[in-house]
This record gives sequence, C-alpha cells and structure tokens, in this order.
Amino acid sequence: MATTDIPRLSHLLEASLDARQSKQAEQAIAQEQSKPGFSLSLLQIVASDAATPTIRLAGALYFKNFVKRNWVDEDGNYKLPQDEVTAIKRELIGLMVSVPPNIQSQLGEAISAIADSDFWERWDTLVDDLIFRITPDNTAVNNGVLRVAHSIFKRWRPLFRSDELFTEINHVLSKFGAPFLQLMENTDRLITASQNDPAKLKDAFGTLNLAIKLFYDLSCQDLPPVFEDNIAAIAALLHKYLVYDSPALHTDDESESGILEYVRAGIFETLILYIQKYEDVFGPQLPQFVETSWSFLMTVGLETKYDILVSRALQFLTAVVGTSHADAFNNPDVLKQVIEKVVLPNLTLRESDVELFEDEPIEFIRRDLEGSDSDTRRRATTNFVRALMARFEDLVTTTAKQYVDAFLANSGNWQAKDTAIYLFSAIAAKGAATAAQGVLTVNPGVDVLDFFQKHIAGDLQTDTSHPILKVDAIKYIYVFRSQLSPDLWRAAFSLLVNNLANPNYVIHTYAAIAVERALFMTDEQRQPIIPKADVAGSSKDLLTHLFKLITKNTAPEKIQENEFLMRCVMRVLIFIRDGVVPITDLVLKNLINILNVIRHNPSNPRFQYYLFESIGALIHFAGPSESAKLEQDLYDPFAKILAEDILEFIPYVFQLFAALLESNPSGQLTDYYEQLLGVVIKPSVWETRGNVPALVRLITAMIPRGAQSIVANDQLEPILGIFQKLVSSKVNEVYSFELIECVISFIPAQALQQYFITIIQLMLTRLSQLKTEMFQQRFIAFYHFISARQEKGLGADFFIAVSDQVQHDVFKPLYLTIILPETQKLARYSDRKTAVVSFTKTLTDSQAFVDRYPKGWGLTCQRLLELLINPPVPSAVDDIIPDQDVDEVGFGVGFTQLNTCKKPPRDPFPEIADLKVWVGQYLKDANTRHNGRIVTLVQERLGADVKAALGEYLQ
Repeated sequence: MATTDIPRLSHLLEASLDARQSKQAEQAIAQEQSKPGFSLSLLQIVASDAATPTIRLAGALYFKNFVKRNWVDEDGNYKLPQDEVTAIKRELIGLMVSVPPNIQSQLGEAISAIADSDFWERWDTLVDDLIFRITPDNTAVNNGVLRVAHSIFKRWRPLFRSDELFTEINHVLSKFGAPFLQLMENTDRLITASQNDPAKLKDAFGTLNLAIKLFYDLSCQDLPPVFEDNIAAIAALLHKYLVYDSPALHTDDESESGILEYVRAGIFETLILYIQKYEDVFGPQLPQFVETSWSFLMTVGLETKYDILVSRALQFLTAVVGTSHADAFNNPDVLKQVIEKVVLPNLTLRESDVELFEDEPIEFIRRDLEGSDSDTRRRATTNFVRALMARFEDLVTTTAKQYVDAFLANSGNWQAKDTAIYLFSAIAAKGAATAAQGVLTVNPGVDVLDFFQKHIAGDLQTDTSHPILKVDAIKYIYVFRSQLSPDLWRAAFSLLVNNLANPNYVIHTYAAIAVERALFMTDEQRQPIIPKADVAGSSKDLLTHLFKLITKNTAPEKIQENEFLMRCVMRVLIFIRDGVVPITDLVLKNLINILNVIRHNPSNPRFQYYLFESIGALIHFAGPSESAKLEQDLYDPFAKILAEDILEFIPYVFQLFAALLESNPSGQLTDYYEQLLGVVIKPSVWETRGNVPALVRLITAMIPRGAQSIVANDQLEPILGIFQKLVSSKVNEVYSFELIECVISFIPAQALQQYFITIIQLMLTRLSQLKTEMFQQRFIAFYHFISARQEKGLGADFFIAVSDQVQHDVFKPLYLTIILPETQKLARYSDRKTAVVSFTKTLTDSQAFVDRYPKGWGLTCQRLLELLINPPVPSAVDDIIPDQDVDEVGFGVGFTQLNTCKKPPRDPFPEIADLKVWVGQYLKDANTRHNGRIVTLVQERLGADVKAALGEYLQ
C-alpha cells in the first residue's frame, strides 16, 4: 500500500494552488511521484470528505495527469506495478460516482486515458461494474455512471471501422444496450414526477443530457439492433424533449445557454447522425422533427443563449436537404418564407455581435472565420443556403438575388448592406472553401467580380465606411481570392496592406489574414500571384508595422493573443526569401523580444508555432550569409528555454539549432555545439516523447560536422545507446534508422567496426519479436543502404558476415522472405535508387552470391529488372515551403514539425544521373574487372526471358 505521506501530500497540493509557492510545491510533488502507491494516495485524498474541495480537485487533476503520463509505455506495457494497476481499476468507478461533478470530469478523463490502452480486454469487468451501479432514481450516481461511460465510448466517434472496434462495441452493447434504454425510460419518468420540484427537475435533466450524449456514442459507428427494435419509442422520447419547456429550466442570463438548450442541441446532433447514416430506418420518424425544427426557427429569439440551438437546428435542416424529404423546399412561396423567416434573421448582425466586434475583437474574428470551431448562426445559415442551392440552384439563386438587391437599395443602412453581402456570398460559393485557395467554384448565376467592383471595392478604399463593412470587404477578397485575376489582385493587395494601418483591431487583423493568403497563392506555374518585387521593397515597413501591432500590449498573454498577425509575419519572411538579408537585424531583434516575453507564460500554441516558423524562415534565408550573427544572437534565448525546461518550446529549439548548424557554410562544430552535443546525448533528454524527432534532427546535423570529435571524446557509445532505445520502440522506430544511417555514413568505419554485430542483432530481434510494416520497410531500406556502400568497406558480403555472427545463415531466410519480395514496396525515391545500386553491386561484386547463394544471384537479377521497369524518378525540386494546416497539428502532445527547418530530401548517389545507363555501364565495367564473370553467370543462372532483358543492359 502507499508509502507516500498523505498529510504531507495534501499540504503540497494546497501549496501548488498558491502562485507564491507553486513552483517549489510542484517540484516536491514530482519527487513524491517516484514513491510506490503515489497514485492511490492521490485517490485517497480525492475520496476524503475531510479534505477541502480545492485540495480534492487538485488531487484529481494530478491523478489525471499522472495516469496520462505513467499508465503504459509506447508498446502498451504497464509502467506501474500490477497491484497498483488492479487497485486503481477497482476503486476508480466507485469513487467517480460519489464525488462532485467538477471532480468527476477530471476522473472521467483519467478513466478515458486508462480505457485507451486497457478497454476492453484488460478491463472486461468495467461494463458490468457500470451496469451494477445504475439506479432507478439516484441522479448523482447515474450521472457518475453516464460520465464514465461517455468518457470511454466517445473515443469511438472519430475512429475508422475495424474488426477490433466492432468487437469492442458489440461487447458493450450486448451488456449495456438494454439497461441504458431502461435508464432513459426511468429518467423520463423522473422528469415527469419532478415537475413541481425545480432542483430535482434540473438534476433529472442533467441525466437526460448525459444520456443523449451516450446515445450518440453508442450509435456513432453502426445502428445498434436494440435501438433499431425500439426506434419509434426512442424517436417519441427525443421529440418529446425537443418541444419540452419548463420555466424552472430557463436561465436569467440572455447570453448563457442552460441545460434545456444543451439537451435540445444534443437531440439535434443525434438527429443529424441518424439522417446521415440510418435514413432507411429513421426516415418514417423524420417529418415530426422537420416540422418542429421549422416552427422553432420561425419563433426563436435572437438572444445569444439560443445560438447553439439555432446552429444545430439549421445543421439538422441542412442534413434534411440532402435527403428525399427536401422536396418541400422546391417551391417559390416556401423558399420566400424560408429566406424571410429563417435565413435573413440569422444572417443579420445583432447588437450582441456588434458589441463582440468592439469589446472582444479576437473572439469576433475566431467565430467569424471559416473553419472556426465555434458554431455561429451565420455559418450554420450560410451552410443551409448552400445546401438548398446544391439541390435547387436556379430557384434559390433567383429568389435570394431579389433580397440582395432590395437590401443593397437601402443605401443609408450599413447593416442592410452587411446582410446583403453575406447572403450574396452564401449563394455565390459552390462547394466547401479550401484553406489554401478559398472558394474554388462559383455559382454561374451570379457575377462575383462585378459584385466586387460595384459594392465591395469602394469600402476597401474609403475611410468613411462603417468598420464592419470594411471587414466585409476584406473578407470578400479572402473568401473569393481564387476568382480574382492577377491584375485585380495587384490592385487589391496594396489596399489590403494599407488597411494593416487601420487602428481598428478587427480590420487590421482581417487585412493581415488576407495579405498572408495572398502571399501564399500561386498561379499554374507555381509562381506567386503577387510579384516578389512588390513586397520586398516595402518589407521593412510592413514587418515593422506588424511587430508593432503584435507588441502593442506587452503582457505575455496579450502579445500571443493574435496568431493571425504572427502568421502574416511568417508568410512575409517566407515570401521575400533572401530579401530578408538587409533587414536581418530588425527582424531578429523583434522575434527575440517576442520570444523572451512569451516564454514566461506560453498560452497560445498557434502563435508559438508561427513565431518559431518565422525564426526558421529567417535562419533558412539569412543563415548562409549571416550565420555568425544568428548563432550569436539566438544562443542566449534558446539556452534560457533549455535551462528553464519550457517543454512546449524545446522541440522547436532543437529543430532551429539543427537548421542554424546546417545553414552555416563553414560546417564546423563550434565550442557551443560541442557543449550542446554533450547535453543532447544524455538519456534523460530523450525521456520526453515530443523531443525525440527534434533531437534526431539535431544530432544528425551534428554528426557530419563533428564525426572526428565524437570519436575522440568517446561520444559514439552514448549515441549508439540512443539508437538502441529508439529501435526497441514502435513509436520511434523510424528515427532509429535515421540516426544509425547518419552514424554509418559519417563516423569512420574502423571506429564502428566492433558495434556492427550489436546493431544488426537489435534489428533482427525487433523483426522477430515486434515486426511492424513500417519497421520492415525501414529495415529493407537499411539493408540496401549497407549493401550499396562497398566503397566504405560495407556491401552485401559485409552484411552477410555480420549477420552470420548473430546467427549462422540467418541471412538466407531474411533475404528470400523479406528483402527480395518487399523491396518493390519502398516508396521514397532515395530508398528505391539505393535498392537499384545495392542489387547491381550484389550481382557484380558479392562473392557470397556466387558461391553460397547461387539461386539468390538469379532472383536478385529478376528483382533488379523489375525495379528498372519504372526506374525511380526524383520528385520535381522546388524550394517552396509547404503550408502547414495548423488544425492538423497536434499541439500539446509534443513534437510539431517546422516546415522551414525540414531536411531537404538527399540524393544518396548524386553522381548517378540516369539509373538505366549507370546499371548497364556498371555491369559491363564489372564484367571486364572480373574477367568476363558476369556474362558467364548470366549464361549459367538466368532463364531465357531474364537473360534477354538483362542482355539489353550488357550490350
């Protein structure tokens, strides 16, 4: 049992909540973590009624984070002792159903983390345990059960179909389906019985809210048979609560949604799922819901507390438009009603939106931008109109245009014009907008450019327009950016740059967003649509102004609030390329100032990412001529980040160090880098998973420049120790090969000689015990990497000799079952080219293939010819830095790749221009070198077809 001192731990948890003591308290708690039973001590504190609510909550938070980090390793093995694992699983569910909701949500996340690795095979009692705890009417216990269930089953929502997934779902449904429906029925009864008791009614609605989330979880992959059998009763229940109302559930605050709104929004979400996936079964139930949502949208108020509900109702109708039930909308009178009663009220800006624009501009921008997470009425309405357009294009276009024209005619009213622009944009765009190019296809029934010139351009040029119309104008360019001709773009671009100087936060931010996308866009020849000369000349002023806007408020959280400005800085630097050299000082000073401030309180991962990409761009383009300056100035801020252990920044810093090193034309390891190498080969640095790819990136930049000193300073063994750790892990297997291939390429062969047996042994052990598709592919590429490098004293015979020392003749099955048949699957150009060289040199120079493996010689010849049917071709070389979709980036989980610091793909044999010509010449030269041996082997060992095919190369 726990040897942790519980009173002391409680005291430390309390201290961790006090800003003055938190740092020391967290360090002390970190030391406690290594003691046996630490996690169970935390649970005892969480369970104790004697502890204060804040200490219990702090305990739950630490427990959640501890479990996330320490439950299993990368290969799924427990990191905690088995008795502790068993005790946690035994105690956790009972504890979760008995604690207050704020603690429940923390424990729920911990359970979800455990379930990720253990459910269901290693935790097959969980579902029975949950069912056992369900009660007819105890909402506190039932809510706990439903929270646990939701925390586990919501994992199914984004997953792709697989046999394992469906086995798990069927395991759950076979036990949980019927009791869950019974719980929904009981909750319905409880709500009816609690009409006159507001507190009980709210509790019962809390249960209903969780039950509807869980209903979605259980239905998200396939329609459960138990739900299909009861579909009419379930639909009746959902419909009942879609129209249900009670004054006891209303909130006083007009801006805050209450439990009633969340339940109804959850029902709409479920209905969308059922229409999209199970229309054949659910179709007969649909008309009642369409009618209800229709009358709801016609009568609902404009208060912001209803926004989530209006968005979901519109999303539901959008889904209906995609089904056979859409024909009701194909009628001019109905459509007019739709536009007047639903579309226009929800497209029109409300007073609360204007207040948001003025008081919380960054929040306004995030909600307004396409692709933002938050559901707004405007976005949901726009999507609804576009869905109608896709079905009934002509009718929707002609009807909507009448309203656009009428609103534009109301010349003195900026709100009317704003609504007209939104409605026009909704009918003008076809299909989804892309992050890179905006709207690609437009409605042929409207003229996007004519509308721009008549109604939009003026607001961009004048200072007298209402700020929101200015934003509309910039956003119109941003959305329809692919439709503008290069000439129009050049005119618009200077107007956008001018609007960066506008003091209004939303206007200059939207201008930055549009400028950034304009600089990213290219024509068919991959040339920028804005000429580089137009930007390079004014880049100093442009960047100075952007830095001023970013640092206007000097608090760390305010500086990093606006990632859109930082993204614009990044794009300007990437766009002007070496045009940054004359202003290196200015840019470097500003980037370092920003970095020095935000490192004290990193709060916006997107801003941080764009900041580090900006530093990467500066190194990339100014490094070759300014490397000494960059190294000198960046050393201090980077060293502080490492010294202060700022986890979010460290993987970026390692990548930037690698880029700095590679951009330095002298190519020597300075004293500083030699010291840094001593730090990065310490095992502790490699413990943090997010550091690994960045450390490999750095160490493989150091090895070529410091091979001699690495050997002289006895640093080779620690580096090989890192390889050993990486190669044994599924998560890091790719990086292990990057590291070892770099070591073999640059460390003198004699220094490596004694280690080769261990290197091959580690790989063969992995292949036999834990083979993954990726590991096998990298191993095959590694074999060819060795086999193709005879000039380094390696080659096929060397590999065979080493593998013989691991296990006699292990090479034969390895070559026949893995290397030969699977080489064709190698995808990367460098690997395929290396394989051609490897097979060719095996045929010409391997003694083992002449004496020991005579059949293997013929088979190798066949595989070589197969590779040469479609010889590998390098991908077109361009130095365009790709755009990273930040929504795809997994912030907070460790490593994020910096595109400005990516290693360019390296041609392993640059001297070989045409592989087919080289193979023929190499075979002929080898034949001469070996006194006609190759021709003799061809005659003796090849069938007629292969002989003829190879003959073409030998002629």
